[in-house]
Amino acid sequence: MYAEERQQAIAQLVTARGRLSVNALAEEYDVTTETVRRDLTALERLGLVHRVHGGAVPAGALASIEAGLVERESANTEAKDRIARAAIDLLPPAGGTVLFDAGSTTVRIAAALPREHRLVAVTHSVSVASRLMTFPQVELHLLPGRVRATTQAAVGPDTIAALHDLRADVLFLGTNGITAGYGLTTPDRDEAATKRALVAASRRVVLVADSSKIGPELAVRFATLEDVDTLVTDDAISDEDLHDLREAGLEVVVA
Repeated sequence: MYAEERQQAIAQLVTARGRLSVNALAEEYDVTTETVRRDLTALERLGLVHRVHGGAVPAGALASIEAGLVERESANTEAKDRIARAAIDLLPPAGGTVLFDAGSTTVRIAAALPREHRLVAVTHSVSVASRLMTFPQVELHLLPGRVRATTQAAVGPDTIAALHDLRADVLFLGTNGITAGYGLTTPDRDEAATKRALVAASRRVVLVADSSKIGPELAVRFATLEDVDTLVTDDAISDEDLHDLREAGLEVVVA
């Protein structure tokens, strides 16, 4: 079977079954998992499937990837709690400035801040800000902008402009997807532009992402692995993904 024939068959099979793993597809067509991953990448570029962690779903499932914050808050809670606790070890010294991206894991980091550690916190996330308001040792700054209902975070030109002259010691950054080959992605262009500005405003970038985010490639890339200093994830990360990310030069902390 030629590659084009196999890819067409894969696209039809994924559409029919709803979701298939890389291993299942490799067995189905008697090829290596590396070949399947290349096929899925080609099919995603054509808009025929959407890659997710460990496999693929039909392209029509793309809209479901960006779940609302309330839904994400209830997903992988134990793993996110462990990631948050590990991320606390990466705080700057007392008096430092921390940028908080929006996201269910960054909210947990904010809630877990040590009460005795004095910080300047800057965020565009309404949810993060609501947690930090109760911390007397935190000097809180809320960025302006249009608040997206999906992420409960400010985005757009006003948010980016406010970040332009800021320099933070550490950024706790979220993502919808991360791969060793393509970097960090999200489905929304305004979110992507704001995340780029967050990265540009930070001396150290700490990506906090549970293992379900490793593998998917969404519509808009906002950073490469070279832009990230450390990834904090959970122990459900596959050995292959862990190897690929570290081989690409990324420091990975497994919580």
